[in-house]
Amino acid sequence: MSITAAMVKDLRERTGAGMMECKKALTEADGDIEKAIEAMRKSGAAKAVKKAGRVAAEGQVIINISDDKKNAAVVEVNCETDFVGKDENFIRFAEELGAIALREAVEDAAALSATTMASGQTVEEARQELVSKIGENIQVRRVQKMTASEGEFGSYRHGVRIGVVVEVAGGDEALARDIAMHIAAIKPVCVDESEVPADLLEKERAIFAAQAKESGKPDNIVEKMVSGRMKKYLKEITLLGQPFVKNPDQTIEALLKDADAKVLQFTRMEVGEGIEKKQEDFAAEVMAQVKGG
Repeated sequence: MSITAAMVKDLRERTGAGMMECKKALTEADGDIEKAIEAMRKSGAAKAVKKAGRVAAEGQVIINISDDKKNAAVVEVNCETDFVGKDENFIRFAEELGAIALREAVEDAAALSATTMASGQTVEEARQELVSKIGENIQVRRVQKMTASEGEFGSYRHGVRIGVVVEVAGGDEALARDIAMHIAAIKPVCVDESEVPADLLEKERAIFAAQAKESGKPDNIVEKMVSGRMKKYLKEITLLGQPFVKNPDQTIEALLKDADAKVLQFTRMEVGEGIEKKQEDFAAEVMAQVKGG
């Protein structure tokens, strides 16, 4: 059967694939567009597997909060390049995942990947299809489900890369947003000292003790030095102890006290955190090629 330009155009519009790939698929399917689409979806799954090992440390963090501000979902969807992170197909995919995560109250990325999208596909099927269409590794990396206990959720999104949701009891929407903005900028570990992980405290205390002992001072002085450094460290990593980013003369604790409010929990998610990115040295690569030549 003769494959016409109109057939290729139709398949391109329906799949987003390249012209030559569409022509090849139609030829192999003897002009049957539905069979061509099915074959392309199958090959797309294979391509997705091949690309799965490539580092995906760009993308978007999506925040969704219920109308009553009692439930929230934060989702990180990754791709390989900043360029694809701004692609409308990728953005549409990520935004639908954020809405599904809130609506279905999913607990993690695996559960989200198994849910069904508006198209009737599972999230995983749609992801594989998008990998084939865009040509990059795309991953649904993290999902954080949040339920308010006694306060309401406020949020702040810095560009597309950092998302913060904070539960505040008391105050107003502007206060919650200011605190979320502060968390985005300063990256506290937890709300207050009671929430600091014990292993983190032990690790830092051991480091401070080793540093203090090098001073050669008596043990009682060393202990005071360690205690002082630990006190300073706790103020630096806890939200309440930190100077407010918009007014460094005031701590977050004082800001909340003035508003008769309190922070109950927060989540901060940043695209690619914890993923080791490959560092490209273009100059070294060129020199290696020159020497090789």
